[in-house]
Amino acid sequence: MKQAIRKSNFILIFLIFISQAAIAQFSVDAQLRARGEVRDGYQKINPEDASPAVLVSQRTRLAFTYEMPRLKLKIVPQDVRLWGDQAKLSATGVGDNPSLDLYEAYAELRISELLSISAGRQELIYDNGRMLGNRNWNQNGISYDALVLKYRRDGWKIDAGASWNTLSEASYGNLYPKARIKSLNYLWINKKVSEKLNLSFLHISSGYTKTDTTDPINFRHTSGFYGNYSGEALNFMGNAYYQYGKNRDGNKLNAMLIEAEISLKTGKLTPGAGISYLSGNDKTPGPDETDKLFDPLYGNRHGFNGAMDYFTNYPVQTRQGGLADYYLWLDYKFSKKVSVRNTVHFFNLAMTNPGTPDDKTLGFENDLILKYRFSEWGNLESGYIFFNPTETLKEIQQTNSDNFNQFFYIQLTLTPNLFKQTNSPLK
Repeated sequence: MKQAIRKSNFILIFLIFISQAAIAQFSVDAQLRARGEVRDGYQKINPEDASPAVLVSQRTRLAFTYEMPRLKLKIVPQDVRLWGDQAKLSATGVGDNPSLDLYEAYAELRISELLSISAGRQELIYDNGRMLGNRNWNQNGISYDALVLKYRRDGWKIDAGASWNTLSEASYGNLYPKARIKSLNYLWINKKVSEKLNLSFLHISSGYTKTDTTDPINFRHTSGFYGNYSGEALNFMGNAYYQYGKNRDGNKLNAMLIEAEISLKTGKLTPGAGISYLSGNDKTPGPDETDKLFDPLYGNRHGFNGAMDYFTNYPVQTRQGGLADYYLWLDYKFSKKVSVRNTVHFFNLAMTNPGTPDDKTLGFENDLILKYRFSEWGNLESGYIFFNPTETLKEIQQTNSDNFNQFFYIQLTLTPNLFKQTNSPLK
């Protein structure tokens, strides 16, 4: 009798597995992105007599996705390299500069129609990527080892995520490099108010050890709102975030970020304007003083304050002064496949302090970007950017160079689906 019960249980489990596999989906997607660059003042003012740097970088990814009604598995290996960076061949064989790693590897379990939970290495992208993004301009990108609980109902989206990072399987203590995030915890609440209006609240508590050899963690708290209105002609986007708690060194925080954009579509032409204000310090904060410099945390950098990337490390590149960016753009669509955008930026320090010059003006940047989508799985993008710095920026970067600063790139992105198997539509 017991043997018959065991057999029936085995048959039942086998039938459940077969039924789940029968309605599963499996796909393999590729991404190959190659970018050629001519750097002649990119990221930093060119030194006198410097010659332009010419390079080609490449990202190659394969995404394996297996999905059933209650489970999703995704694994994305990635290879990133500069053309020519591989070590020379030797008597022992190939070079020793491996560039292959695991970009994503996570499982998502659907607990119910409303709830799911994902665990593992995964992208965390929220709203416009200002606070949490994948930093896609960087060929390596960025993903996170995290646990994320997700709720979806009637236009509401709520995500609660947490991570805890370690370097080794230690028997005691929680030491971690102070330059890297020890703990990331966040809550994201999003409501699609209408087809045109989308609103979000985001809170992030990010913790860092004060030193590489001590356990206590200082937490920086960031709370704020994001809004996006997309009409037939008028479009608006806004960010407002406030930071409090403590910085990495234990100083109290009182910082803010305010951003707003508006554009008006008139046929094929779309003009727009925006402002980005990132608060800074009027003096270098001492041990018991308040830090007023805003930190954009783990958000995307490239493109938010110009494509020249002069302002991505704000403590160093503004000497704690923060940044005010006033910009205008003009977008023209030649067709559904071809578009061009020109953006001009006027940069200023948000605050001056003893470490900066008295003049707040930093410079003028012009970004000209051309995009051509020649297929559902392929697009070509090219950009020409130049920057005209002021004496203030030269002093901050400690240079007297009068060189013209420019940057050119051309980027090919291919994202074909290599294989897709669907036995039955998922419910």
